[in-house]
Amino acid sequence: MKKYLKIMLLTILVLQLTSCAINRSAEVEMKEEQVQAQEISKATSSTMVLNLTPILKQKETVEEDSFASIVSFGDTLCNMPVNNAAYDRETESYDFSPMFKYVEKYFENATIIIGNGESPMAGAERGYSGYPVFNAPEHLAIDLQELGVDIMTTANNHTLDKGFSGLSSTLDFLDEAGISHVGTSRTLEEQNTILIKDLNGIKTAFLAYTYGTNGIQVPKGKEFCVNIIDEDLILMQVRQAKEEGAELIVASMHWGIEYQTTENAEQDRLAEFLIQNDVQIILGSHPHVLQPMKMLEMQTDEGEIKEGLVIFSQGNFFSNQRDINTRNTAIFNIEIKKDGKSGKVTVESVTYAPIYVNIKGVGEKDRYELLDLDEIIRSYEASEEIWSKEMYELALREKERCVKLIEQENE
Repeated sequence: MKKYLKIMLLTILVLQLTSCAINRSAEVEMKEEQVQAQEISKATSSTMVLNLTPILKQKETVEEDSFASIVSFGDTLCNMPVNNAAYDRETESYDFSPMFKYVEKYFENATIIIGNGESPMAGAERGYSGYPVFNAPEHLAIDLQELGVDIMTTANNHTLDKGFSGLSSTLDFLDEAGISHVGTSRTLEEQNTILIKDLNGIKTAFLAYTYGTNGIQVPKGKEFCVNIIDEDLILMQVRQAKEEGAELIVASMHWGIEYQTTENAEQDRLAEFLIQNDVQIILGSHPHVLQPMKMLEMQTDEGEIKEGLVIFSQGNFFSNQRDINTRNTAIFNIEIKKDGKSGKVTVESVTYAPIYVNIKGVGEKDRYELLDLDEIIRSYEASEEIWSKEMYELALREKERCVKLIEQENE
């Protein structure tokens, strides 16, 4: 029995010693794991600190430059022969789009497209008419919208050809077609609303003014209906545009002397006035012929230098006029840039496509066509057999005329 008890005691003792050893071993392992965890934590913490720098750099705001293009064209002059050529007797409707088939490509990639609506659209019930009192078929608005036009200026000498009601109808038809408009208004509130468009992040205001309305008196009490060139009105609207955040201001000016291929002293004076007061792009119309395009640099009374682009006249986009130079026109592409760091907006470049209004005989299909002179020249010289030698020579001659009229200041 004693021997059995001794064996039992020894067994218990061995078990206790083994347990202690196991516990000590476990404690050692725990300590080692804690040390390893601390080391891993330190290493991880160090790595995170090291990686924070590129993460923070990635979060820094880097303002990139913004770019936009403004495509512009001249007068849409709906003489009665133009209207008649657009009429389809089978459908009893009007379609002006065949005129544009050769120039559509110049409207495809523009940020915004603006033209001058020289002919009011008072509606069929008023009777369509041409010079001297215009009333164009309202389908013109639809065809211009399908071409890609975004804005039509409506302040010109024919604005009131069909009175205030004709003016209002014109704006209604443009609204229905989804085309914005500037220069005339149905209400005082509308005149006091500045047309501002976001051009790829460049907040741009569009203004428009005319020298007069062909002697037709502006209705009493409705002086708001047309923006007459008046320095106080211009300054007020420019100031309002800037207060509303405009970074670029474009002014369409219906001015100058008809059929004169150089600007006059009043155009020069007004161009300087506009640029000195922060208008950076001036689009001219009314003379029905091309006039020079210039980059002007003005110095204010405070010594600040300001720059602006002025196209004194863009000519007729289309018309039935046949006098010398009246069939020469151009589609202008103005590239603008907003500096990402400074926020300054500048005119980076201007290009233009020389265009000629080709007029065929009465009754001929697509009687009025806007010819792309550069494309005719390229095609003929590439022996593509699309255009005749006669048309090639016409293209060479009329392109030279366009270039001379637009670039006169470089002679």
